[in-house]
Amino acid sequence: MKRLILTLVLLFGVASLPAQEPADSLAAAEQPVQAPDSVGESPVVEAFTPDQLWDRANTAYINGDYHAAIATYGELLDRGYSSAKLYFNLGNACFKEGETGRAILCYHRALRLAPGNDDIRYNLSVAESRTKDRIEAIPEFFLTEWVRAVRHTMSCTAWSLFSLVALAVALALFLLYLLAPRLSLRKAGFYGTMVAALLFVVTTWFAAGERREQLDDTQAVVMTSSAAVKSSPDRSATDLFVLHEGTLVRITDRLDGWCEVTIADGKKGWIDGRTIETI
Repeated sequence: MKRLILTLVLLFGVASLPAQEPADSLAAAEQPVQAPDSVGESPVVEAFTPDQLWDRANTAYINGDYHAAIATYGELLDRGYSSAKLYFNLGNACFKEGETGRAILCYHRALRLAPGNDDIRYNLSVAESRTKDRIEAIPEFFLTEWVRAVRHTMSCTAWSLFSLVALAVALALFLLYLLAPRLSLRKAGFYGTMVAALLFVVTTWFAAGERREQLDDTQAVVMTSSAAVKSSPDRSATDLFVLHEGTLVRITDRLDGWCEVTIADGKKGWIDGRTIETI
């Protein structure tokens, strides 16, 4: 009986843990926007809520005023709001405005929040096809690539919820194994517990991987039309090769405003940190 009570406490204690939901990027908040009446006059405070800014930005995009759409989406980011949809729309506006590097940066940021979104991946591929650099990536082991593709089907939050459900199911099946009067039910509870426990481990690992990728500050995008990659962190150093706007790099070291970067084909060198922006 004590073992039954302890098991029930563990089961309902874990099942009642709160799931952390991502913040809504367009939640209503009364924060004023500084909008000057005319040049040289003092700014007048206008109370634009995030929903109003969102509608203004979408309207500007639909009307073909991509510059205004970029500015308004940027205002939402400046206020601290972020979501995959916001970065996706900003990336679309930047792409229409010809800012390929910034568009690719926004698409990558959107993918970190919604890795399973096919529309974001498609638009990213279209934007990357407009870049000048054609870098052949080093092939990965097929199993590693497959596992990553599976992990990217859901976000960190979704995998975390999945793992909590798997844990609750594992505890319930373990309780069945302990208390079932029939041998067949006890066998089902035992094997079901093993499967649910395995799912818990795998989904927790996927959630940790997605979280680690979200916090990764080593990936960056070249934001200038061209950037020389040098043999050492010095302007007078030898140029090894040149990267162009929109190229994805991985930062392996930093020193005095310079970044040592590696590109997809394995080449590496030092680049001015001001020419790239981390995802």
